[in-house]
Amino acid sequence: MTFVIGPVAVRVPASSANLGPGFDALGLALDLHDEISAEVVDAGLEIRVTGEGRDGVPLDETHLVVRAMHAAFDLLGGRPPGLRLSCTNAIPHGRGLGSSAAAIVGGVLLARALVAGGDELLDDAAAFQLTVDLEGHPDNVAAAFFGGLTIAWVDGAAAAVERLDTDVAVTVFVPPSAVSTEKARGLLPESVPHRDAAVNAGRAALLVAALTGAPHRLISATEDRLHQSYRAEAMPDSYKLLRALRVEGVPTIISGAGPTVLAFARGVADAAPQGWSVHELDVDQAGAQVVSG
Repeated sequence: MTFVIGPVAVRVPASSANLGPGFDALGLALDLHDEISAEVVDAGLEIRVTGEGRDGVPLDETHLVVRAMHAAFDLLGGRPPGLRLSCTNAIPHGRGLGSSAAAIVGGVLLARALVAGGDELLDDAAAFQLTVDLEGHPDNVAAAFFGGLTIAWVDGAAAAVERLDTDVAVTVFVPPSAVSTEKARGLLPESVPHRDAAVNAGRAALLVAALTGAPHRLISATEDRLHQSYRAEAMPDSYKLLRALRVEGVPTIISGAGPTVLAFARGVADAAPQGWSVHELDVDQAGAQVVSG
């Protein structure tokens, strides 16, 4: 196996999963990006992180990008003698905007790009499967990998995705404090009423239609009964904002496991609680891209 000479860089979008009723299936890529570069060196591991998460991530082999790179290198045929890694992060950590998915997708694509002929040794289907295996569920990594609106699922152990075009403006409200995905998932019940499951199935189908051609249906299409209300105690301010915007007729959801709130609208930034940051974003259409190398 031959490694390329010089640095390689990738640009990976943020993502919002669930989108209300599409629990663990729907994902949307957003034009907020992490940029990650890496270079094979003679020995050792050097990691530099700027931007989001710079004070909270490990700077050793447990760094998520490095773990993803090593998993990809193992599939490609062997690890390099050393790595120099630089991460410029814009995606908030622990906020439900797919920071871990971006790290995993970025690491896998970086490793592939650092190997001569890597695209042939690890095609997109195999690379996507690896990202799902590493993340544990397909919704965020599908959107980060392919861009646009994605419907992702797993048949047995095989990950699959259907990518759809959508052009919708969003506003994300990012609170100052994180909520762990594990904590948010731990609040979900083992079972839900049949009526609620039926409503969500219908709303998820409607949401795909709303995002691909019927935007006037978004307020109904974003209704959820499976997860958001159960998680409210972990993010009461987020749930309060969601309810307030929906009462005003603004299609609004909790992004992923929260606590970020996402509205399918512009001109609502003034609704942000004090201390929250606001980003008005478009859909990222391209997904993760190798931008040099």
